[in-house]
Amino acid sequence: MNAPHLEYVFEIRAAIAPEIHIGRGPDEKLSFTAVTGGSIAGPSLSGEVLAGGGDWAVERSGTAQLEARYMIRTADGAVIDVLNRGYFRASADVLARMEQGENVPADDPGLYFRTAPVFQTDALPYRWLTENQFIGVARDEDGEVCIRVYLVT
Repeated sequence: MNAPHLEYVFEIRAAIAPEIHIGRGPDEKLSFTAVTGGSIAGPSLSGEVLAGGGDWAVERSGTAQLEARYMIRTADGAVIDVLNRGYFRASADVLARMEQGENVPADDPGLYFRTAPVFQTDALPYRWLTENQFIGVARDEDGEVCIRVYLVT
């Protein structure tokens, strides 16, 4: 069996509002972060992230399980629904650097921020998005969540 390959297709840059703490219990924390807009650019797709939707996170033992739901509009006007699930964790050093406003690169060994986006649309030019598996490698940069999206081949 051959190992899968990753092909870079585009980057999502989602602008976000401040996190809203919801609560939960002594061993986990539930929060919500609204998506307020953004952009998509890359060799296979370009457009904008629409305002609305957001990211729910449940943090347990230092790892946040993420579930984001939002929409994007392509440069030619097609609307695509995005459901993006993943995980975030960072070392104490990386968290401190991020809180000071530093843009920590996605490949920093103290940062794990990975997602698996799923797309829905009836726009024929983008049907390929609905029929394939994707992996996202994410980072926070300049107040946005940036997700480099790769097609798994």
